[in-house]
Amino acid sequence: MQLFDSKHHMMSTIGTFKSSLPLKLHLIYKIINRIGRITISSLPNIGSTIAGPMLYKGIYHLFYQYNPKGAVWGNIVWAHSTSTDLVNWTPHEIGIKPSIESDINGCWSGSATMLHGKKPAILYTGINPANQQVQNLAVPKNYSDPYLLEWTKVPQNPLMYPTATNKINSSSFRDPTTAWLMPDKKWRVIIGSKVEHNGMAILYHSKDFIHWVEAKRPLHSAENTGMWECPDFYPVYRDSLTGAHTSAVGSEFKHVLKVSLDDTKHDCYTIGTYDSHSDIYTPDKGSTEGDAGLRYDYGKYYASKTFFDGAKKRRILLGWVNESSSVAADIKKGWSGIHAIPRTIVLDKSGKQLLQWPVKELETLRERAVHITGRLLKQGSLIEVPSITAAQADVEVTFRIRNLKEAEKFDPKWTDPQLLCSQKEARVEGSVGPFGLFTLASKDLEEYTAVYFRIFKDGGKYVVLMCSDQSRSSLDSTNDKTTYGTFVNVDPLHEELSLKTLIDHSMVESFGGKGKNVITARVYPTLAIDNNAKLYAFNYGSQNAEVTRLDAWSMKKAHIN
Repeated sequence: MQLFDSKHHMMSTIGTFKSSLPLKLHLIYKIINRIGRITISSLPNIGSTIAGPMLYKGIYHLFYQYNPKGAVWGNIVWAHSTSTDLVNWTPHEIGIKPSIESDINGCWSGSATMLHGKKPAILYTGINPANQQVQNLAVPKNYSDPYLLEWTKVPQNPLMYPTATNKINSSSFRDPTTAWLMPDKKWRVIIGSKVEHNGMAILYHSKDFIHWVEAKRPLHSAENTGMWECPDFYPVYRDSLTGAHTSAVGSEFKHVLKVSLDDTKHDCYTIGTYDSHSDIYTPDKGSTEGDAGLRYDYGKYYASKTFFDGAKKRRILLGWVNESSSVAADIKKGWSGIHAIPRTIVLDKSGKQLLQWPVKELETLRERAVHITGRLLKQGSLIEVPSITAAQADVEVTFRIRNLKEAEKFDPKWTDPQLLCSQKEARVEGSVGPFGLFTLASKDLEEYTAVYFRIFKDGGKYVVLMCSDQSRSSLDSTNDKTTYGTFVNVDPLHEELSLKTLIDHSMVESFGGKGKNVITARVYPTLAIDNNAKLYAFNYGSQNAEVTRLDAWSMKKAHIN
């Protein structure tokens, strides 16, 4: 989660980390945060995977994997922070840590489930003395405590584990999901795994949440996708923008299966149908599974998890963003990893993809608004967005292109949008585009992170490319400056192109096409810092681009202790 505070970044699951440019909006795995980038961890060291998010007695809870002993992987426990608004966060003592045989070598990722009477329970992966991955259960010591400060592990642990009979790979059996309850009064849960190079979601049933039986077949599997980490399975309404309870089934819902691909470190998902009688999930016809399919985020974003916010009838998505700095730099600064801003997630009206948007509560941090309308960007135009804190800002802009006839012809060989963006960087002139934003830019543009569009002509239709170009984000050559890209399913002939970007010192989260595609960048400028950072709208295409509207706000610090 990211939120903006010059001392705190966003939180991550592996531990806590600090950055030379602390976030004010995000939770850092050290709960370092600025804007509220919910840099949630107030602990130093490394934070990563999100675990067990939930709403309980009016309090939002975020657990995440954390290393209390350093800014590198190891010694994993569950750190814990709470919030009443998903923006301002308070860290607490470690929630779950190794203490029994079945988790003595680490408490890895897991999920929270609300049992009967709205009582929370956490299933999580523990590492036993043989370094096998097994599944454990923890429950609150005091259900009347809204902050859930103490947890008890049930004596029956481990509840699910590899055996000679089930032949489960003991090194690839982790990250149980939120469980769901069906009309037969049996709970279901899936756990990520693989057989050879085929990823799978192993399914278990239980009547009492203690005794679990493996199903005859996985909920779903896919060839050549590698290990599935941090799976997530939930319903979405076909024709409503409200969220659905995890146990909801019926003709009014479709289901989403998200998996975190261990091989590529991408969070990919399919949309499909869940047969609750056979316990089989089937992706919609034409779906692409694995790395070439749909992703939550086409930049740095991994090990995410959703939860149902029953109070506001919405599903919230939380994800971890790793570093672009070197391990040596992480150790020096004392922390590593942050959490992205929480997002709402719904099904697009097409039924073919999800829409994501920052939670509404983030707008409470806005101040000093700037509004620009009807500005024409000719070739080579560069317009500074004035009077805002460009290092800590919220920007929403819409573009209109009136002449698409001159768009460059799309080459069918351009199947990889990230590669295409790296070849056609922000300074490479085109016909329709590049046009967009220079964020975290130095005065002379020696440093900048560009987020922009290009439009190509493909027969009788148009292809929209969205890029996040980090190639000039920093003069520090040791940083990872990968350029990211994605194709956005919008029709520029009949609709404007929208871009929303959250900027938080070393985080740039961009939402294209009203949330159809998201790219998160982690950058460490050396010049474009604090008051020396600038924000520009630009067009380096030969065809004019019109800024129909640009709204920008400085963002206050989130309160993250």
